[in-house]
Amino acid sequence: MVGLMEYTSYEVIDSKLAPGVSYTVAKMSFGRRVELTRRIRKLGLRKEFLEAGDSPDEKMEAALLASEIDRLYLVWGLKEVAGLELDGMPATPDALAGSGPEELFREALTAIKQQCGLSESERKN
Repeated sequence: MVGLMEYTSYEVIDSKLAPGVSYTVAKMSFGRRVELTRRIRKLGLRKEFLEAGDSPDEKMEAALLASEIDRLYLVWGLKEVAGLELDGMPATPDALAGSGPEELFREALTAIKQQCGLSESERKN
């Protein structure tokens, strides 16, 4: 009898910044890649266009779009936050993005982008 392959579509990652906090991050799949690409395509193209501009307004708008893209990545890829309460309530991906500590947001975002297979320079953008 042939063995059955078992696959888990997520990975639990312990925070290096906050002992006891862990992130459940979705692994990349074909369907999830298509979904993510659809979500960020227009924002990414607009961001690149604005980054090429010279005016401070264009640069500021590009930075805002970069932040919006980071939020999309986080909400798309973060399934659960364990060991963290925000304002007395268990943290959710939306709450972490909206009112959580920025350093934990950035740490979770890095873990998600690593699951997406992005290089270090791509993760910074």
